[in-house]
Amino acid sequence: MKWLMAAAEEIVACIKMSIEELDMKSVEKLIKTLVESKEKKIFTVGMGRSGFVARAFALRLMNLGFNVYFLGETITPAAEKGDLLIAISGTGTTKMVLTASTAAKDIGAKVIAITSFPESLLGKLADLVVDVKGRTKAGTPKEKDYLTRQIMGVGEPLTPLGSIFEINSMVFLDSLVVELMHRLGSTEADMKRRHATLE
Repeated sequence: MKWLMAAAEEIVACIKMSIEELDMKSVEKLIKTLVESKEKKIFTVGMGRSGFVARAFALRLMNLGFNVYFLGETITPAAEKGDLLIAISGTGTTKMVLTASTAAKDIGAKVIAITSFPESLLGKLADLVVDVKGRTKAGTPKEKDYLTRQIMGVGEPLTPLGSIFEINSMVFLDSLVVELMHRLGSTEADMKRRHATLE
């Protein structure tokens, strides 16, 4: 079980570091934009594991009473000028996310990027970037063995591919939901009333 424990300890440490390194001015702008967009349509987009994070965040925004959709579902309505797209991509180069973000900008919607690479194509395209640290697929280490990396002082996380980014994004966005709850005066009971009953 040494690998399980080593990975778990590293994941927890990475989450703590990621939250501590958030630019709170960007986070405040994100909160303000979300609150201002409450009567507009909000779309979330992400591919692969980032897509799961985008879906989970959309669910919580729905629980808070936002008009929110996960991009790609057949019931997703048309985006309009003034709507909001939250694009999640660790690398900032995911093709489908870039395509959706470009289309949103062309329509006149705002784009918020959650990425580990603010200088990426997605970062440059977005109206606002929230930099969530994490090793993405692009940062895969050359040295494969975890213990060798530690001895050599190479600090890449043990988790494979982009896991750290997605875990950090999930923790950040779930924490953001709690902040939004308090700012909107919403309770857990309010959220529960909007939660799925046909399960």
